[in-house]
Amino acid sequence: MARLRVRTVYKERVFGLQARHRRRFRLLSGNFRVAFRLRPATGRAKLLAMSVAHDIRGFRIHPEFMDRPAQVALVEALRDVLRTAPLVQPVTPRGRPMSVRMSAAGRFGWITDRRGYRYEEAHPNGAPWPPIPPEVLSIWRAVAPEARDPECCLINWYGEGARMGLHQDRDEADFHQPVVSVSLGDDGLFRMGNVERGGKTASLWLRSGDVVVMGGEARLRHHGVDRIRFGSSTLLPEGGRINLTLRVVT
Repeated sequence: MARLRVRTVYKERVFGLQARHRRRFRLLSGNFRVAFRLRPATGRAKLLAMSVAHDIRGFRIHPEFMDRPAQVALVEALRDVLRTAPLVQPVTPRGRPMSVRMSAAGRFGWITDRRGYRYEEAHPNGAPWPPIPPEVLSIWRAVAPEARDPECCLINWYGEGARMGLHQDRDEADFHQPVVSVSLGDDGLFRMGNVERGGKTASLWLRSGDVVVMGGEARLRHHGVDRIRFGSSTLLPEGGRINLTLRVVT
């Protein structure tokens, strides 16, 4: 069993296993609890269970929730979304361009411009947002089974040098509903703060396929992405990171 340690940056990815098929397995990065059954006839071990989520400051971390084929399928589904609702570079109410590019799927999209932060039922080009892909809904239902289905899937694309400052997700009506974050592509340094601004924080490198659930005590905690390791993943041919943020709006 791997030992978990929390310092300034959370050291969660120490040991893990993934079954390739019944007779073969290989080591992977990721924190897992692993159970085996030994086959007496062959001396080989059968993998029974792995990949246990863990909490940091109330944030529920699901390391490597999606394997590579699932990530590839999800990226293709998102490409279909972006053909209808292309990425845009938003600006803050003060007119400052954000370093990420954004789009959305679902009944609502979250936007920011000179008029403020808000949810809208149409893309800035006037078209309604595309439906949330079933691949995304299946993730939500697996990690937040008691919650209502999300009404917004915010799509953030991080290129080289992009970041997201510490912020709260508080434009929604019901804070009892969680927020779910899905990481695809390059590693992102995720910072977890407090309900009030200031104080100590914890940080964790999120990798492609990781899922984070922000509910309960973490629902209104400040969080953000300090930076990405551009080129650390081969999932996106030109590099970069996609983050999906799923929210119940009403």
